[in-house]
Amino acid sequence: MDYINLENVCKKYKCEFKRDYTLSGNTTMKIGGECGMFAEPNSEECLAELLKVCRVENIPYFILGKGSNVLINKFHGVVIHIGKKFGNISYEPDNTITAGAGLSLATVCGFALEHSLTGMENLWGIPGSVGGALFMNAGAFGSEMKDVVKCARCIDKDGRIVEVSASEMALSYRHSVFCDNEMVILSVTFALSEGDKSAIAAREDEVMKKRRTKQPLEFPSCGSTFKRPENGFAAALIEECGLKGCSIGGAQVSEKHSGFVINKGGATFEDVMELVSHIKSVVKDKKGVELECEMLIIDR
Repeated sequence: MDYINLENVCKKYKCEFKRDYTLSGNTTMKIGGECGMFAEPNSEECLAELLKVCRVENIPYFILGKGSNVLINKFHGVVIHIGKKFGNISYEPDNTITAGAGLSLATVCGFALEHSLTGMENLWGIPGSVGGALFMNAGAFGSEMKDVVKCARCIDKDGRIVEVSASEMALSYRHSVFCDNEMVILSVTFALSEGDKSAIAAREDEVMKKRRTKQPLEFPSCGSTFKRPENGFAAALIEECGLKGCSIGGAQVSEKHSGFVINKGGATFEDVMELVSHIKSVVKDKKGVELECEMLIIDR
């Protein structure tokens, strides 16, 4: 595949890029093969031009944030990393916070605490980026992004900068309109409320304590492996089927939380996929429930 025009865009804006790049260091699962090109745009203009070249020349592209909910084998195209150059954050007196898509969600939660703004406490500790969290409507402990998002600035499929309101995002369980169109999220505005700083801090401490106690944070993972099925929980079904601790190669069903498949050490893409397939088969056979992966699987 010819990446010369993409390289020229990167050189024009002096942004970093690499050819035949190994992606394992860019995912929380620490698994990832090669992509044809890896680019880190340093401005909205640079990103817009990269996207335009990809679309005009039919070059496959994948937008990557912090890699917290994605399992990658290989990608024959360009991976566009929305990172630290998209990390601005600001506060307005109307109790809104606007954060760049490349900023960590945890940073936004901490920023809200600094300004005594409540609404994001339950999202504390989610390891993804702002853009990634909105893309999948991330959530935890009864809260989701849809509860606090006001609007987002995006690049649409025609290269225009547009503002998308929360009502237009079709936010539902681990899904948004961004999963189904070619919009790329640039920044997100959160609508919060004034609160008591000590109470906000106490809730964030409580949430993090629960995470450390119940989740296998000491091992690489994609986060929750499966979506919550109707009328139940994936972790409970997996444990009831006797799969807690089950392993294939370096991939293991966490002994701390059965909803997590972890990289115990040296796990490959194939190890994880084989284990996921085994879990789904056993749960379907014993419980009659078809589990659906929450993580995004990239192998093309």
